[in-house]
Amino acid sequence: MAHLKMKALLTTSALVAATAAVGTAASDPNGDYYARLKKPDWNPPNEAFPIAWTTLYTDIALTTGLTLADLWEAGEITGSNKEAKRFLTATAANLALNGGWSWAFFRAKQPALSAVWSGVLAASSADLTRRVFKISKVRGMALAPYAAWTAFATALSCAVWKLNDRAASHRAS
Repeated sequence: MAHLKMKALLTTSALVAATAAVGTAASDPNGDYYARLKKPDWNPPNEAFPIAWTTLYTDIALTTGLTLADLWEAGEITGSNKEAKRFLTATAANLALNGGWSWAFFRAKQPALSAVWSGVLAASSADLTRRVFKISKVRGMALAPYAAWTAFATALSCAVWKLNDRAASHRAS
């Protein structure tokens, strides 16, 4: 069963690496657009984001990989990989949302869309954490900071939207 664990970890690591590459390709935290945006006082410094995301991406790859391995092993015993397929689909969907947020925010320059996108990502992250927790409470607790961070990111995205929507409204008047 060690081969299933390695296969699962490689699968989730590849998905996470692709997500990081997609998100990084769109992100421009030092660009003019981001610099001009009004941000709340509680906005973390730019240096915090790569540290947080590197830690979270490592966490996601490990917790989802080990969970996927458990589900594949259970599927070999029961003869059905339906749960593993559902879990992998949920993981891939979550990571697609994750990588896509940067495109909505930095490239499309749509704070409203980004705030909504972030809310969907946060809900997906909470669901992914729930799925992992169902298989392993320890791994579920280890993944919980990801759900918390995406909830925080949603609050931050909403604040940026609100602050800049008001600023745009005042400029238009």
